[in-house]
Amino acid sequence: MTVHDKFLALGTHFGKVYLLDIQGNVTQKFEIVQVFGLYTREGFHENFDFEPYGLICPLSIFVTGGNKLLLYEKNWLNRWKTSVLHEGEGSITNIKWRANLIAWANNVGVKIYDISTKQRITNVLRDNVSLRPDMYPCSLCWKDNATLIVGWGTSIKICVVKERNPTEMRDLPSRYVEITSAFETEFFISGLAPLADQLVTLFFVKENSDHMDEEFRARPRLDIIQPLAESCEEISSDALTVRNFQDNECRDYRLEHAEGESLFYIISPKDVVVAKERDQDDHIDWLLEKKKYEEALMAAEISFKNIKRHDVQKIGMSYINHLVEKGDYDSAARKCQKVLGKNMELWENEVYRFKTIGQLKAISQYLPRGDLRLRPAIYEMILHEFLRTDYEGFATLIREWPGELYNNMAIVQAVTDHLKRDPTNSTLLTTLAELYTYDQRYDRALEIYLRLRHKDVYQLIHKHNLFSSIEDKIVLLMDFDKEKAVDMLLDNEDKISTDRVVEELADRPELLHVYLHKLFKRDHHKGQKYHERQIGLYAEYDRPNLLPFLRDSTHCPLEKALEICQQRNFVEETVFLLSRMGNCRRALQMIMEELEDVDKAIEFAKEQDDAELWEDLISYSIDKPPFITGLLNNIGTHVDPILLIHRIKEGMEIPNLRDSLVKILQDYNLQILLREGCKKILVADSLSLLQKMHRTQMRGVRVDEENICESCHATILPSDMAKPFGVVVFHCRHMFHKECLPSPGTIHGVQFCNICSAKRRGPGSGILEMKK
Repeated sequence: MTVHDKFLALGTHFGKVYLLDIQGNVTQKFEIVQVFGLYTREGFHENFDFEPYGLICPLSIFVTGGNKLLLYEKNWLNRWKTSVLHEGEGSITNIKWRANLIAWANNVGVKIYDISTKQRITNVLRDNVSLRPDMYPCSLCWKDNATLIVGWGTSIKICVVKERNPTEMRDLPSRYVEITSAFETEFFISGLAPLADQLVTLFFVKENSDHMDEEFRARPRLDIIQPLAESCEEISSDALTVRNFQDNECRDYRLEHAEGESLFYIISPKDVVVAKERDQDDHIDWLLEKKKYEEALMAAEISFKNIKRHDVQKIGMSYINHLVEKGDYDSAARKCQKVLGKNMELWENEVYRFKTIGQLKAISQYLPRGDLRLRPAIYEMILHEFLRTDYEGFATLIREWPGELYNNMAIVQAVTDHLKRDPTNSTLLTTLAELYTYDQRYDRALEIYLRLRHKDVYQLIHKHNLFSSIEDKIVLLMDFDKEKAVDMLLDNEDKISTDRVVEELADRPELLHVYLHKLFKRDHHKGQKYHERQIGLYAEYDRPNLLPFLRDSTHCPLEKALEICQQRNFVEETVFLLSRMGNCRRALQMIMEELEDVDKAIEFAKEQDDAELWEDLISYSIDKPPFITGLLNNIGTHVDPILLIHRIKEGMEIPNLRDSLVKILQDYNLQILLREGCKKILVADSLSLLQKMHRTQMRGVRVDEENICESCHATILPSDMAKPFGVVVFHCRHMFHKECLPSPGTIHGVQFCNICSAKRRGPGSGILEMKK
């Protein structure tokens, strides 16, 4: 058999030749074997025309007598010239011609002939001479114009024809052959064909039976192998079932290939098998057959431009059907997103299918909700299903789905109906509030949120500016979260006034106190008209902050505050108010009598720094030994301790008196040391400043043409510098001609600047006199 890219020629043992198309249909049949032109019926001797389908072959090779290789060439007279290329080495069993190279095999080996130089290049000997060449013929194929692949028995050699270096030629052929790869195979070779960098090999397999002594033949194998230097790697292997393969020998198989379409033809006595490279469609067929839908879908998506028989969406639908049949509804629903894409009809069909099998929940989270949207009825159907069986799932869908997907009022009515049966269900109430929000019915949503004390209530108020709606709900907001409510009210005073808030909280003084306290913290003056009310609120609900309030407020009525504090016996606050109102003696008395805190009394006396208070404190403490100890330890810096010590009664036992006296002496010594140290520092500083002043006054003063006499206003320097002249410069930088100054004053030799003397800021007595 020989293969053309448009037809096949098949010869039989009975001497008939068939022309087949590439689908295997017989187009012509020839009973007598002869050489003839495809366009004419003339015989060999009349017309030797080889022009199949316009392809011109000026050369032809024939085997005559089985052991001769003849070359027929047309000469310039269009006559045929015959020449013998080879003979005498037995039958020629195979010939392959490529470009200028002819390769043939006989019983000895393989020869390669170069037509262009009319030289035989090489002779590749066969390896296993024990095999009969007629039973195990040689297989030849050209990979390209310079690479010949030889298979014989179980041996494969790859031969490359190369150009010889001109310096090495002499009488040698211009080309030579290098064997780049040689290796053994497991089975006998019946045919070879190239496939990119790999080889397609047809193997004849002979195995030994376990039940019979004689050999029997197995099915032929079509393998793809990767040649290496001295071995090969099997890429794939297929056993072929051909008719009567048990009766076939190695010589009964042939392998031919068509380069254009990568088709391979396996010829046996009873069958011709066509093999071709598996394409992506074949791969997808195999994956679908094995139910590997995920891989099939991925392969189709990757090669969607190259697949011809398959469609990505149909494969995806098959995958979804498979998952549904398995019961993996979630995975099936998830795949709908990728497979169904923007096909609304398919989406709706799938939704109804999932409804039929009771799995609407599975597909709900994957429904399109962006640019592509299904009919509102589809979404409403799913919402009703969830509302019937799963409140939490229903709430999740309402939160996740945009409100435009469905008829909002219809769903509100459905939720309201369910709340009639379960009026306190917080999930349904929250969802209803969200539905009201979508429908911009914010007042109703706010009521529900406040009733539920939901965390989103403040966000809802801010987002939709609902401050006018909460004026009568301030108490509810405060009960929910005082801190957040007060912060919100204070941050939006322009929308809800302080007076309005105070009015709403009038019946809840504990909440009013929280609001006014935070208002006061923010600004001591904004709520000044409520400061009187705040005194009672602090006294009732927050005494720790009462004293700081009294200290910081400048609008608090002191008499009212004093009355409240005295009624409640708040001593510290009363003491503060008395001192602020100027009644320091009464305040000190309360500290000593009611608080009995000598340290606090001393601190109070120090703050007021009043001699009468110290006298009162000493008088009160003189008969109380613990108070005397406290005074001795603390009054040394404000009152002379001797005044206290002289007034102590004879024989009074005073705790830790020795330590107190020692401390007084130590404090006195420390004061003396401090004074001496200060005196030394003062003297040193005075001396340093005096020296600095002296250095400053001793510096020269620049006098030039720009300076003038402050008396006559003439230039201080004369035009004729050669004549003697006198200049007086004072430390105030005023300059005079000597003759322009008045006569010295009462102090002999001392002169003063007339200008500075007049202004009563004399610069000193030093005079710088410059004469030249």
